[in-house]
Amino acid sequence: MTRWAFNAVYVVLAVALLPWVFLRLLRGGRPVAAPLARAIGAVRRMPPPDHARGIRRIWLHGVSVGEVNLLHTLSQMLHSIDPTVECVASSSTTTGIDLARRKFGDHSTFACPLDFSWAVSRVLDRVAPDLLVLGELELWPNLLDRAHARGIPIAVVNARMSPRSFRGYSRITPFVQQMLRRIDLVAARSPDDAHRFSTLGAKHVFMSGSMKFDGVVGDRMSPAILALRSLANILPSDVVFLAGSTQSPEELLAINTFCALCGEFPALRLILVPRHTERCGSIATMLDDMQVQWQLRSRLDHENIHSSARVLLVDSIGELSNWWGTARIAFVGGSLDGHRGGQNMIEPAAYGCAVAFGPHTFNFQTEVQELLEADASRVIDDGDSLTDFVRKCLLESEWAEQLGKRAATLVASRRGVTRVTAHALLDLLNRRCSHNAGTQTTTP
Repeated sequence: MTRWAFNAVYVVLAVALLPWVFLRLLRGGRPVAAPLARAIGAVRRMPPPDHARGIRRIWLHGVSVGEVNLLHTLSQMLHSIDPTVECVASSSTTTGIDLARRKFGDHSTFACPLDFSWAVSRVLDRVAPDLLVLGELELWPNLLDRAHARGIPIAVVNARMSPRSFRGYSRITPFVQQMLRRIDLVAARSPDDAHRFSTLGAKHVFMSGSMKFDGVVGDRMSPAILALRSLANILPSDVVFLAGSTQSPEELLAINTFCALCGEFPALRLILVPRHTERCGSIATMLDDMQVQWQLRSRLDHENIHSSARVLLVDSIGELSNWWGTARIAFVGGSLDGHRGGQNMIEPAAYGCAVAFGPHTFNFQTEVQELLEADASRVIDDGDSLTDFVRKCLLESEWAEQLGKRAATLVASRRGVTRVTAHALLDLLNRRCSHNAGTQTTTP
């Protein structure tokens, strides 16, 4: 298919999806991030990188919050190795864009264009990158085609391809091969991921390991975590059970677990951090209907937490990694319904939490396998098994502590992938810049 054929398909899809977009807004759901601006590629024109002074610009793209956090860690490593590198970032979701602005700065952040060829070309003109880096599995035909046509090298980092995605791509192998051949480097997070990319036609694939092990700190005494503990009035004797990155009905299961155990264990506290903050309203209604005393995180800056409110609902974006550091028991959401594939369980593991998650974690297949093989986490199937897990952690504190220690030890042993990935990207960038310089020198 040509880029104009893709454009035609995208226009048809956009028109078909308009009713869904408006319905989502009417229902109070997350708005689609800057749809008009992304459709025309309306981003701020950046001054071109000063190649005469050796400055090179890398465009980092991550679809949402998790990828943006990961790419920010990568950008810091790139700059520490080579200070002449300048990183700019894009995302495709409102939460991802908001977080990128906080991490990279407003002047270095923009909404990723929709995959219309004119929008992509306009963004490439205005951003002028020397290298395009895509997080995990962001393959868009026109983006790859237009960057490749301009001689901009393309890399996919922390690259993952689930068995489900591989089966889907295998049905359209010629089309996928055409896309993957435009990619100059694939840094895969596991041998299985590397094999799937290679099988589908990617040219230069190497197994880097998972960068997610580097994107977490694991220091419970960091100033950010101590500040949150003080803000929420979490005492040393409190046992915090945190349910993070949750989707419906996982919040209800966590609340039921808390209600079942809080009478027997008065030190138990519950912190809820839903995946999408716009759902906090419905969760608040649920808590009120169940007559649970609770507090909203955004009010903590202005109010003293109620002395009997042992449940905290976090309605802020980008704080989950620090809230994990306040917890002893962790449930990682998006893992019970079989559709979402789980969320990042490496963060609570790094802090030594006793970690549990549901059986559906195909987005983190490698990480889960390593945690389970190290006896460093537990899989729960439903609300009853979640309650059983939390009860066991409360009754057998030594067992929970050892489970968490094994998790923290595993995370520490897997660090270093970000540095390896950064060196591979800089090698690619240096080769291409040297080639371009040589071409310009020999051109009459």
